[in-house]
Amino acid sequence: MTYAEKLALRIQSIDSNLCVGLDPRPDLISGNLETFLLQVVEQTAPHAAAFKPNVAYFEARGSEGIRILEHIIQHIPNDIPIVLDAKRSDIPETMKYYAEAYYKTWNVDAVTLNGLMGFDSIEPFLHTPGRGVYLLGVTSNPGAADIELQRIGDRYVFELIQDYAERAADLPGDVGLVVGLTNVSDDVLSRVRDIPLLIPGLGAQGGDPARLDIATRTAPNLINASRSILFGDDGTPGSRAEAAKLKIRAVMQA
Repeated sequence: MTYAEKLALRIQSIDSNLCVGLDPRPDLISGNLETFLLQVVEQTAPHAAAFKPNVAYFEARGSEGIRILEHIIQHIPNDIPIVLDAKRSDIPETMKYYAEAYYKTWNVDAVTLNGLMGFDSIEPFLHTPGRGVYLLGVTSNPGAADIELQRIGDRYVFELIQDYAERAADLPGDVGLVVGLTNVSDDVLSRVRDIPLLIPGLGAQGGDPARLDIATRTAPNLINASRSILFGDDGTPGSRAEAAKLKIRAVMQA
């Protein structure tokens, strides 16, 4: 089974495109961090098409943070895809070891990568069957305008990155794209190909899923919410995840 197939099966089985981002901020968490995250996973799993732990929040705590991340990954049910938000970029030889760490050691299903160093820098991640990558296409930060939304001729820079999906067609790994809700103009959306999308910007970043017209797309899409689920003002992470799931479903069925 490919990564895209596993994700599509999960989305279909729970009728949800919600990706629950795990960005643990100690300043917003009372009590034990590991216990908090285990509770988040348990409460939100019924509504989650995928979980997306952001490795930076764990690396900041050193070896203890990595231990917690590994425990959380092991705690996530096997039928729920794990997208590791790492945004790595390096020469092919180094990326080979990143791929080994994430796919073999941590056994995650997909990884976010920065493709600006060229196709050969992401290729080591595409030789493992059943796994996928999400390349940074149009990110949700204002700085997306500095490079990703610049034009080379009549094309945006992000279009050069999404071309990697065609170049990877004969490799076992799947290629998807990160497209931030806060930066998607109609022109940008018209140029995004029918490949798996990871869509940040819902909730705390103010992205409006109603702007998306992805109901006709065949590739599985994930809409991520992190802070609004983990640190919302009212209710539990589970109730906030359910609300996000229903909001996304309403938009996609409109």
